[in-house]
Amino acid sequence: MHDLKALRADPDAFAAGLARRGISDAADALLAADAERRAAETKTQEALARRNAASKEIGAAMAAKDGAKAEALKAEVAGLKDEIAALEEAARTASDKAEALLVSLPNLPAADVPDGVDEHGNVEVMRWGSPRAFDFAPLEHDIVAAKLGYDPEAAARVAGARFAVLKGPLARLQRALGQYMIDTQTGVRGFTEVATPYLVKPEAAFGTGNLPKFAEDLFQTTDGRYLIPTAEMSLTNLVAGEIVDAAALPIRMTALTPCFRSEAGSAGRDTRGLIRQHQFEKCELVTICAPEQAEAEHKHMLESAEAILQALGLPYRRMLLCAGDMGFSARRTFDLEVWLPGQGAYREISSISDCGEFQGRRMNSRWKVAGEKGSRGPVNTLNGSGLAVGRTLVAVIENYQQADGSVIIPDVLKPYMAGIDQLEP
Repeated sequence: MHDLKALRADPDAFAAGLARRGISDAADALLAADAERRAAETKTQEALARRNAASKEIGAAMAAKDGAKAEALKAEVAGLKDEIAALEEAARTASDKAEALLVSLPNLPAADVPDGVDEHGNVEVMRWGSPRAFDFAPLEHDIVAAKLGYDPEAAARVAGARFAVLKGPLARLQRALGQYMIDTQTGVRGFTEVATPYLVKPEAAFGTGNLPKFAEDLFQTTDGRYLIPTAEMSLTNLVAGEIVDAAALPIRMTALTPCFRSEAGSAGRDTRGLIRQHQFEKCELVTICAPEQAEAEHKHMLESAEAILQALGLPYRRMLLCAGDMGFSARRTFDLEVWLPGQGAYREISSISDCGEFQGRRMNSRWKVAGEKGSRGPVNTLNGSGLAVGRTLVAVIENYQQADGSVIIPDVLKPYMAGIDQLEP
């Protein structure tokens, strides 16, 4: 969420930032609603002051036996009562309008974020690894996996489309990937493992920016809670409403959880295989920090995700997203795209985002230095995938497939595979 004081101080800069996101006139509408609210509140205070003064004058008029003046003042007070009620209602209406506009606006892009309206405006920053030269035509992951224990028909019977059933060593490989990720992020990269709820209150979904604008992308339970679309939602909200001691920052957290997404608006996209599922696992990374730490933490988180891809020997590229392709809460995002030889394309496997103060303000989470009076402002938050387990499984299957339909297990996963060094059809 944005700071209205900052918007009032420099509305042109705010409008320019929103314009880079493809949003026009919202800054003017928000300022107009805010001005309307403040004007109504000022008139309300003036009317209240006049009512109080008139009430005192009534007593003085009655003491002076000036009945006509007393009656006139009583009539004025009665009229002021109705006027005050109308002004208070006008202030509430304008406040609700301003608040609705404020919470619907995305974060402003950082200065170094390129302009652009969609993925075509993203900028490649670097590549790691060389795609493997196959002596046969590599297949897409779902074709290979169908002979290794992937059973989409069984999943459809149980849960419908966009779910997966994995059996035998293939299921173990997925588990091995998740365990390797969480072990690396905690044992090597300095993140603290956290076991979080998979259900959250609406306030938590609001805090990370998923509500109110993206309610259709979430699964809601009958008691009003939401299934997490990513552990970012539960991890980030662990500091909601809190004042965090600067000495504790940065706070680096990770969680390996199932994630649940309705995939609203994605009809027809990646309907085959494991790329876009309603339920999947992800190793999430979240950092809470002070503003001056955010740049270094973004780099650390990015390198933490890339460490998994490098250890698995999966070629990838790093993309800096343009202003029009970033998520709602992000001010800067890097996507990691892994090479999929079966598709002959790079596909997203992780997004690493710096959200600045945006989520901290929505969560009312602030930070302070011990001994100082008051806080220094909202905490900064960052989040990213380290990595999405299902998509990493896809990448391993496609990159390590053999001509006979088997899949070689990457060396770093073998300790998790109980002696299995390849998946056999």
